[in-house]
Amino acid sequence: MAARSGHRVAQFIMHGYLTMALETVEQLKGKCPTHIFLQAGVGSMAGAMCGFFASLYGPDVPVISIVEPKTADCVYRTAEKDDGKLHNAPGSLETIMAGLSCGEPCSVGWKEIRAAASHYFRIEESVAADGVRVLSSPLENDPRVLSGESGAAGFGTAFELLFHKAQYQKEISSLGLNSESVLLFFNTEGVTDRKNFLRIVWEGAFAEKV
Repeated sequence: MAARSGHRVAQFIMHGYLTMALETVEQLKGKCPTHIFLQAGVGSMAGAMCGFFASLYGPDVPVISIVEPKTADCVYRTAEKDDGKLHNAPGSLETIMAGLSCGEPCSVGWKEIRAAASHYFRIEESVAADGVRVLSSPLENDPRVLSGESGAAGFGTAFELLFHKAQYQKEISSLGLNSESVLLFFNTEGVTDRKNFLRIVWEGAFAEKV
């Protein structure tokens, strides 16, 4: 009975995320993304988005990438094993991406992720931090986005790939990224930790080590 109840709760949570997906499609006004980057904790948000966009676009579903902290990579491990079982992330799960600090994947979310996602990334703290910095300091007329570390993880991953593209030619080719690509991200977190946000943006905390 407890397991069934847990599944129902996960389903209700994922149903809630579908509102975000529908609002996104309405804002896109017929423009179809070619790539979607989704950050994952247990995978309920990512699973909901995977299920929605797979249903909406069918065989033309965008290339979907799942992004997790390197220290909390339960979805990545489950995808890597691909043995029909869920695999937890060991260790302390410590990360500045607090909303993604999850060690056990959601079975309901994983079912949708497995069916629609094709790429999985484990990222360093610096990747999320760069996402926070770039979103808060856009170029030209791009709107400013104030994001927390978890919310910026997907964007930070794409920024890492494209800004340092000489290092990631294999990944870029596998994803099929090019100048015509339309990338979609979901900022699922505002500035929930103002002190850490200022450390990242003003002081350069968690910058990539050269």
